[in-house]
Amino acid sequence: MIFLAPDRAPARDAELNSLGFAKPPAQTRVVVAMSGGVDSSVVAAKLKSEGYDVIGVTLQLYDHGAALAKKGACCAGQDIHDARRVAERMGFPHYVLDYENKFRESVIDEFADAYLAGATPVPCIRCNERVKFRDLLETARDLDADCMATGHYIQRKPGAGRAELHMAADPARDQSYFLFSTTQEQLDYLRFPLGHLVSKAETRALATEYGLSVADKPDSQDICFVPNGDYASVIEKLRPGAADPGEIVDMEGNVLAQHRGVIHYTVGQRRGLGIGGLGEPLYVVRLDPETRQVIVGPKSELATTIVPVSEVNWLGDQPFTGEIPCSVRIRSTRPPRPAILRPLENGRAEVELLDAEEGVSPGQACVFYETDGTRVLGGGWITLRRQRAA
Repeated sequence: MIFLAPDRAPARDAELNSLGFAKPPAQTRVVVAMSGGVDSSVVAAKLKSEGYDVIGVTLQLYDHGAALAKKGACCAGQDIHDARRVAERMGFPHYVLDYENKFRESVIDEFADAYLAGATPVPCIRCNERVKFRDLLETARDLDADCMATGHYIQRKPGAGRAELHMAADPARDQSYFLFSTTQEQLDYLRFPLGHLVSKAETRALATEYGLSVADKPDSQDICFVPNGDYASVIEKLRPGAADPGEIVDMEGNVLAQHRGVIHYTVGQRRGLGIGGLGEPLYVVRLDPETRQVIVGPKSELATTIVPVSEVNWLGDQPFTGEIPCSVRIRSTRPPRPAILRPLENGRAEVELLDAEEGVSPGQACVFYETDGTRVLGGGWITLRRQRAA
């Protein structure tokens, strides 16, 4: 199946290039989203070496001064410098776009508000959805690019009349959880040249082959605007007074201890509660920001079979109605599990897990996959838990 940019249809028997266009690479313009890391650098270098008309774009997403003090983040000053060096070596133009205001409005503010509401947000998904695959993708169109390529580990495959989204060939690198909100229109325009690689070692070998200075650069681990994974300090900076103390209570409302702010706790947390010696381990089962209470209980209280989701993005071929057997992933670190998906009105759905899961947390994503397959069928955002396992 052929997937092309609008108004660029080929002759029926025309030979396709590696990106799926019926014209020589030199006549195919590609905007590459360059983070400064090894993955996107290899994508840009590979496409340039194949003869494509490559334009590299790097986004400055937050305060540059803070960025310079943190090397491992996708939008840090050092990373902008590294992306520019790759472009200079390979001989293609590179631009840095100031998206700081867009990023703050679309990602950081919601991240802070979600934490204050007792959720556990995933800002990287919102960044892909609202910045990279929306604003940057429109910039690529403005540059008359045929497509936009990224260094994400996920596969785009031809399907029945349209592109399909599939897990990466390397399960250890798969980023499908973070890309579930990619729309069909975006998917038709995007390309993911690394998704078929079976290991990160192949990517680094390509970087070495192209002589890239980032060949041995460590992968970023933290959210770019959260230094050292310290979410609470970022929230306190963004929302002064967010760390007001409160009570830790059990399921019956009995006060067990005092805490130093709801933002320091997440659903499923066991350590750091300061309430030992009660006979059985206790876990955070719910957060109530309005009363500033952290509710704890036994591990059994975390087991959930019904997961309500909102803002559903559906990529499947069948109509989004009835009962849909599928597999779902409720956290990026967990494998897909069998489930039944029941669509509701207004972009909502109910997911019934065939086996109870622990630590299902509002604010996380629930991603739908084809049963016993690799195709991503979409996903949604987990809202408040409605039913725990019997």
